Amino acid sequence: MKPREVLAMCREKEVKAIDLRFVDFLGSWQHYTIPVGKLEEDVFEDGLGFDGSSIRGWQAVNESDMLLVPVPSTAVVDPFAVLPTLSMICNVQDPISREDYSRDPRHVARKAANYLKSTGIADTCFIGAEAEFFVFDDVRFDQNAHEGYFHLDSSEAEWNRGRDEKPNLGSKLRHKEGYFPCPPADQLMDLRNDMMQTMIQCGIDVEAQHHEVASAGQCEIDVHYQELVKMADQMCLYKYIVKNVARRHGKTVTFMPKPIFGDNGSGMHTHISLWKDAHPLFGGSGYAGLSEMALYALGGILRHAPALLAITNPTTNSYKRLVAGYEAPVNLAYSQRNRSASCRIPMYSASPKTKRIEFRCPDPSCNPYLAFAAILMAAIDGIQNKFHPGPPLDRDIYDLPPEELANVPKTPASLEAALEHLEQDRDFLLRGDVFTEDVLATWIRFKREQEIEPMRLRPHPYEFCLYYDA
Repeated sequence: MKPREVLAMCREKEVKAIDLRFVDFLGSWQHYTIPVGKLEEDVFEDGLGFDGSSIRGWQAVNESDMLLVPVPSTAVVDPFAVLPTLSMICNVQDPISREDYSRDPRHVARKAANYLKSTGIADTCFIGAEAEFFVFDDVRFDQNAHEGYFHLDSSEAEWNRGRDEKPNLGSKLRHKEGYFPCPPADQLMDLRNDMMQTMIQCGIDVEAQHHEVASAGQCEIDVHYQELVKMADQMCLYKYIVKNVARRHGKTVTFMPKPIFGDNGSGMHTHISLWKDAHPLFGGSGYAGLSEMALYALGGILRHAPALLAITNPTTNSYKRLVAGYEAPVNLAYSQRNRSASCRIPMYSASPKTKRIEFRCPDPSCNPYLAFAAILMAAIDGIQNKFHPGPPLDRDIYDLPPEELANVPKTPASLEAALEHLEQDRDFLLRGDVFTEDVLATWIRFKREQEIEPMRLRPHPYEFCLYYDA
């Protein structure tokens, strides 16, 4: 879509407002709105100003002026605004140099896609992301000087089997038994259908929706793979739609990886494949129908996985999901069909077009632009340096004898450990100036100062269970 077509769309849809959106350093959508009359063709070239110092991890106050430059191909009519509103994703630029801003995550993703082309390996990276989430009926949480707690509730949760609901109609989901039950056990089918239909209305190619394994409203909506930057754009829109449809139904959604103790957490299994001249490059005659290039890409992802997780699993809560059991991919191995490996080769089809690597570690708390870019850079490094992943592990890793399991590399046990790996292993991200030293240093510093250290300073509720009577 070109600028003139966007203006024509505004007239056709009787749009009254333009919502300009961009993603901050950590992955949350930000926005501000202008009257439709202020959107002229030159805005797509000249941009509109905003204060970059008020965005997490961005500009200093003495360098605050920045520009938002709308991307016309991302235009969509907002399905939730009362006033007819058209939203567009924006690139961020420096107003003086007019260069793309190095800390803009979308810019990092665009550079990764361009770097792939410059290597000659491939011209397109396709990404498919399976984001899981929880739908709750009620959430309360706080942390202050004298108390710290969270309280979640869901009408379908196992813990409500005995609640007086006047009447309680049963059909509660037991822990770990939420995968694919029909209504009335699945109480969220109509809600997910509303989410699915809204996504389709907004141009997202939806493949399926279903309940996920956990009790208490864990869900998944699968969307068709797209080119890397477009997939990251769509994941931001995906989250926006899911959260707002839930709110419209009087419910709340979280993409927090591990909100419930003792049940499965939410991942974002990420599929990657490379193509050149519209030809798939990951299909071949090797293990699980993979090409040699695909195996090298897999080797790069596994080799750099401990550092990658600092970006793909970027919260302290992420590592409460990455624990043994709960279908969590804590073992850095690969396999066909085997979901206990961190990298899986789906075997639903033998067609070369479907051959891809599924990296199962990422979770939906990540910034999709940075996560997808980092995974691609690890794959490129594996291809360039011919990092073979070694033999596959096709047995159920969770049932391996302890002496064998000890030889399988593990994911980092904490965000702090993952950040340490990123400090030691980041050269592959710096190639082609995709991730800069400044971006990585800012990321590591922000995570330590704003997340890890505040968590370390505060008493944890479970410490009272362990130590109050000391």
